Amino acid sequence: MIKARYLTSIAAVATVAGLSFAPTAQAQIRFEITGVGATQIPIAIAAFPGEESAPQQITSVIKADLARSGVFKLIDNSDALSDSSAVNYGDWQKRGANALAVGSVARLADGRFDVRYRLFDTVQSSQLSALSFGSQQQLLRLTAHKIADDIYQKLTGIPGIFSTRISYVTKSGGEYRLEVADADGEGTQVALRSNEPIISPAWSPDGTKVAYVSFEMKKPVVYIQNLVTRQRSIVANFKGSNSAPSWSPDGSRLAVALTRDGLTQVYVINADGSGLRRLTNTSGIDTEPQFSPDGGSIYFTSDRSGGPQIYKVGVDGGNAQRVTFNGSYNISPRVSPDGKTLAFISRRDGLFQLYALDMTNGQEQRLSDGSRDQSPSFAPNGKYIMYATESGRRGSLAVVSTDGRVKQRLTTQAGDIREPTWGPFMK
Repeated sequence: MIKARYLTSIAAVATVAGLSFAPTAQAQIRFEITGVGATQIPIAIAAFPGEESAPQQITSVIKADLARSGVFKLIDNSDALSDSSAVNYGDWQKRGANALAVGSVARLADGRFDVRYRLFDTVQSSQLSALSFGSQQQLLRLTAHKIADDIYQKLTGIPGIFSTRISYVTKSGGEYRLEVADADGEGTQVALRSNEPIISPAWSPDGTKVAYVSFEMKKPVVYIQNLVTRQRSIVANFKGSNSAPSWSPDGSRLAVALTRDGLTQVYVINADGSGLRRLTNTSGIDTEPQFSPDGGSIYFTSDRSGGPQIYKVGVDGGNAQRVTFNGSYNISPRVSPDGKTLAFISRRDGLFQLYALDMTNGQEQRLSDGSRDQSPSFAPNGKYIMYATESGRRGSLAVVSTDGRVKQRLTTQAGDIREPTWGPFMK
């Protein structure tokens, strides 16, 4: 049987307590990092003169971001260098730094902070980047994340994901919360509270909405929560179960799994709830649909071959192609932003673990070592995957690089934490 959280209905009435977008300090996520990349870039982050006047130390956030990625080796230094200071490239090379970031922070008359930063290649004795920000006090962390993103991209050629957001579900006592946080677990906000389960959150491509499934109407119903207006709407409330929403790349439609015509099948529906169209038509169970990055196909889980496997079908229907062949139980497909890698959960030797399939050559790699892993989600740069796991019999989140080298464990004191989904790049 395919995962119960998508196929069962809980017959109980929920009470939605309302929305709260104030930060919830008690729900902050704690990171534990193990492993590093195959190669690390040695970089020094000089203290930004003037940052002591700000409520948030910019360089601390930048250093934490870079360390968490596993890609950088931070060179210890106690120097404070302004963005206007002359750089002695040879001296920094002797200290072991191949790159150097400097900057400054100054409070402006209107209460904002002028944050400036420059990045240097000490090996080539050249400047790689220079940015300036007029940042409000509450956005200083975001400014630091954007600087870390710039460093990551300039030195690796790959976009950074430190200024992105994540969403997940926490359970504490009898309360379920749909929460949104920065990628480092800070700035937690509660988008929805309920006395009944919330599952399957999915970010819209523009990062302004989250689709999810709530059981507050005595059955699973698909909703969209607008994080800007704080309004929510029902997308799918048909007879039976409505579950597993996935956004199309242009944000105009969702793929969903419905039982309105009998067994669970895959449908496509407009984001406003109109234009329902059935996509699969089998005598088995088809569920967990996911749009491909180009919007031309939908990956889904089906038991049409006996045990659950992952299939792919054109967005206009037609014959489905089987994608996974190793193992007898493969579920929860997620496709990397470049469309080349499939992440999924496979049950082998009684363990539910995260696997990645290179769809260009058919090579497969196990990325997790838990026993009950679930709900994978790619970072928008395709280099990391977040998933749900367990830590001490409590639900927690984990992040692993797609090469399996860098691993992170995310826990919270607020209770169980599940159902992660990584938001898109901020526009």
